[in-house]
Amino acid sequence: MSTSELTVLLDGARKGDTDARDALMAVAYQELRQLAHAAPRVSPTALVNEAWTRLSSGGVAFENRRHFFGAAARAMRRVLVDRARVRRAQMRDAAQERLCLRDAEVEGPAGMDIEVLELERALAELETFQPRLARMLELRYFAGLGLMETAASLAVSPATVRRDWAYARVWLVERLSN
Repeated sequence: MSTSELTVLLDGARKGDTDARDALMAVAYQELRQLAHAAPRVSPTALVNEAWTRLSSGGVAFENRRHFFGAAARAMRRVLVDRARVRRAQMRDAAQERLCLRDAEVEGPAGMDIEVLELERALAELETFQPRLARMLELRYFAGLGLMETAASLAVSPATVRRDWAYARVWLVERLSN
């Protein structure tokens, strides 16, 4: 679905059009399923169901595609972090749930494995002094957005996302290797 079609549905749903709301739900659910395939060891269906429940129960009317993807990334982040916390509490001595952070679009290290709760702590820290970088990482890692989609969601140029991505990856490696 094109950006303009999704925006029309979002606008109609915000204005109370039930047909637009129903169509939006179907489209949004499919978009979330595509994003959820990047999630670690979690069924995409389970992740989407839980994220969708959080998104739809919040009573938020999404203003546009950018707002929707931002909220979706945040919801998926919360679901994965909450699951990791529950898993850690249940299996204290077992292996921690890991999230593989990799990006074929960006030159640099082949990838790195980061435990979900370590990433959550790092993102919370990064949000205190570089909120845009934290949002960019959230969109890339938790929502699985590519370079162009991330740039559109943040309303910045792809070159800005590339620079931010390079900085954020170095910062993450330094922060998480301590």
